[in-house]
Amino acid sequence: MFAQMNSALDFQAKALVVRAERQRVIASNIANADTPGYAARELNFQDAMSQASGASALRTLSPAASSTSNARHLPLLASSGELGSASPLAYSTPTQPSMDGNSVDLDRERSKFVDNAVRYESTLRFINSQSKTLLSAIQGQ
Repeated sequence: MFAQMNSALDFQAKALVVRAERQRVIASNIANADTPGYAARELNFQDAMSQASGASALRTLSPAASSTSNARHLPLLASSGELGSASPLAYSTPTQPSMDGNSVDLDRERSKFVDNAVRYESTLRFINSQSKTLLSAIQGQ
C-alpha cells in the first residue's frame, strides 16, 4: 500500500521536474523571439516522462516531433537540464517563414506557456492534496 502511494507521488514529482524544464525551454523561446537566426526548441513531455521514469519511448514519432529529420541523423542532446544527457529536446517546426531566420511563433509559444503553467499548477495541487491526505491518515483524523 505504501509503495503504491510512494510511486504515485514519485511519478508526480518527476512530472513536476519535466514541466519545469519545459517551462524553461518555452520561456527561452519567448525571450529570443526577436533574435535573428534563433531556432525555437521544444521539449516533448511524453518522451521526457518516459526517460525520467526509466521506460523507453517505443512510440513512433512524427517528423515534426522528432529531434532528427532523417533516421540516420544523430538525436539532439539536452543543454544542461535535469533530464539527463539525451533528453527529448528538439527544434520546433516553424509555422511561418521569417526573413531573419527566427523560427519562434510568439502566439504558439504563449499558448504553450499558459498550457504548461496550468498543468504545472495542477500537478502541484495533486501533490499537495496527496500530502494532506497522508498527513491526516498519519495523525488519525
